[in-house]
Amino acid sequence: MPELYIRDMAEKKAFVLRVNPEMLKELEAWAQQDFRSLNGQIEYLLSEALKNQKRSGSKNYRKE
Repeated sequence: MPELYIRDMAEKKAFVLRVNPEMLKELEAWAQQDFRSLNGQIEYLLSEALKNQKRSGSKNYRKE
């Protein structure tokens, strides 16, 4: 495996995410359409949401 991939995986934190079955089904279908794993799709969506939040200059955004 490439070193970058191994380092990236070591830096990620695993956690449990609870979603209702209908949302899970929709996320799985969306991930498949975008040729991503479910985990990759959720990570992509969260990343995009954070970028949008930062761009909007929301006062509710806290960088820790």
